[in-house]
Amino acid sequence: MEITVVEGDITAQDVDAIVNAANRAMRGGGGVDGAIHRAGGPAVLEDCRRRFPAGLATGDAGWTTAGLLPARWVIHVVGPNYNRGERDRTLLTSCYHRALAVADDLGAHTVAFPLISAGSYGWPKTDAIDAALEVFRAAQTQVAEARMVAFDSSTYAAIQDALRRG
Repeated sequence: MEITVVEGDITAQDVDAIVNAANRAMRGGGGVDGAIHRAGGPAVLEDCRRRFPAGLATGDAGWTTAGLLPARWVIHVVGPNYNRGERDRTLLTSCYHRALAVADDLGAHTVAFPLISAGSYGWPKTDAIDAALEVFRAAQTQVAEARMVAFDSSTYAAIQDALRRG
């Protein structure tokens, strides 16, 4: 699997699936979650309500339509909230493992990922990057490209540095 990094808006990525850093309720929220729900339109929320009436557990993943987004699917993951004491790193890596498994089930070959839990959930950025890359590098998947989408230039540079370090 090729690991790429771009700086930009995850909702504008022309890939098979984008990954949403959702909350447990699966009803939209702030950050990446809010942006995806706004750009995808009401179909994303309607599908969340239908497919996940009780939401999702931390570390788990599920998919919905992408609505008006250029992607075909949204793979929703619930990352651990570091700021609230959820500091079990296996929950964070599980998000990436589960997202890739869902992508394989869907037949998605290109998947765009945000840096899960590193925004409003407060996971330390360097460790969040390392966790994602560890999973991607060890993954046995049909996904051909895992595209990490950095929201800002400092995150983009940090991911690029981590990729170079190998």
